[in-house]
Amino acid sequence: MIHPTAIVDSILPDDVQIGAYAVIGPDVQIGRGVRIAPHAYVTGPAFIGDSVSIGPSAVIGTDPQDLKYDGERTELFIGSGTVIREFANINRGTVESGRTVIGSNCLVMAYVHIAHDCIIGDRVILANAVNMAGHVEIGSDVTVGGVVPIHQFVRIGDHAMIGGGYRVSKDVPPFILAGGAPLGVRGLNRIGLRRKGFSQERLDNLDRAFRHLFREHGTLTSKATGLMEDSNTSDDVKQLADFIMSSTRGVIS
Repeated sequence: MIHPTAIVDSILPDDVQIGAYAVIGPDVQIGRGVRIAPHAYVTGPAFIGDSVSIGPSAVIGTDPQDLKYDGERTELFIGSGTVIREFANINRGTVESGRTVIGSNCLVMAYVHIAHDCIIGDRVILANAVNMAGHVEIGSDVTVGGVVPIHQFVRIGDHAMIGGGYRVSKDVPPFILAGGAPLGVRGLNRIGLRRKGFSQERLDNLDRAFRHLFREHGTLTSKATGLMEDSNTSDDVKQLADFIMSSTRGVIS
């Protein structure tokens, strides 16, 4: 299952497939059923979960592109079932957090760059040529359209969707459909939420909160605080309000 031209400097499970001219460096732990395509380069310290697929010429686990990095031991974690397509580039963390983390069952399309100290949840889709600066945090079930640059330290909440080609310089709340230049809130990510099995009651609660937060007068923080203090506020709405209240970069509106 290992092509004779591949160079492997790590111990691999029996069922791993390594393509022609791929290079697997030292200190790489690879799970069962992993497939690494021709010309891919994987180095460590890195932990690659079961059934991960790494595409041709992808570069995984390299040093962070940060001038403060001075050779400290830092790590990369990739969860099981994640697919990384051709020419993607994923860096390890810096000493600030020590790690870059990608969750399970994600799809990282071609030419995506995931920089140092980024934290990505489960079932995230990053379309072609998404470029993430350092310390970006993305929740679970998020979709980011193609050719999107994401500023350092930006947070993107669970179930958000960002249209292709838009620059992300502020936090994007959970459950939100975002687009336009400058990037703004366009509505709830209704289609995505329905596909994830959200009930009509949950959608209605989020719709009322969305209209209150983004369509009525007042500051986002004061309106979010009011929702958090209301004993009748649903868990989804509390998650949305808490995200807004905890933002340090500011939230798109």
